[in-house]
Amino acid sequence: MSQFAFKQFSVTQHHAAMKVSTDGILLGAWVPLAEANRIVDVGTGTGLIALMCKQRSPMSTVHAVELDDNALKDAEFNIKHSPWPDIELHRCAIQEFDNELRFDLMVSNPPYFNASLKGENQARNRARHTDSLSFDALLDAFEKFTTDAGQLAVILPYQESLLFCQLAKARNWFLVSSCAIKTTPSKSYSRRLLLIGKQNLAQPSHEQSLVIYDVDNQYTNDFVSLCHEFYLKM
Repeated sequence: MSQFAFKQFSVTQHHAAMKVSTDGILLGAWVPLAEANRIVDVGTGTGLIALMCKQRSPMSTVHAVELDDNALKDAEFNIKHSPWPDIELHRCAIQEFDNELRFDLMVSNPPYFNASLKGENQARNRARHTDSLSFDALLDAFEKFTTDAGQLAVILPYQESLLFCQLAKARNWFLVSSCAIKTTPSKSYSRRLLLIGKQNLAQPSHEQSLVIYDVDNQYTNDFVSLCHEFYLKM
């Protein structure tokens, strides 16, 4: 599908290697934004998560960072033709990001394959594998570009999320909340949404779970409640 229509914006994806996915939609709908006046989306791809954050928090300043030239073509088009053309798009890797702003929130649907087989599509390889953005590099960026009270939201495969939490804990950061995702009730958890904070909120992390499809292959009430502001048919 070369275009994905949402309630308030559309995502054209002619060029980007990674298309609109349930992962990105889950992250954009779930990430807490109440305290986020300045937001940066790392590896924005088509611009999906930046657009979702801006829809949910229109008064926030949103920046989007992307390395891949083809993805940038789609992101630029999608932002320009959205209700929020003031989203600022940066053409660079986050490791080369040059900005004096300090963000309240960093959000990313990052590459997560470490050692799996790669295909012939190099752009897709870069988008899916950690060669271009390792977990440590993302955590370095979080440390550098966010405020002392900054938070980082990501979505990862469940097993990779455990490693990511260990790496964050080693830097004396804290798991604020998480949501484990199952595709159906009978399957194992396949994804996990994480919110990492630099400050200890002096309370246990908030652990949730969510199932996308029920036994009749229909969206669950929890999934509809989370995503109904975006999907056209919800």
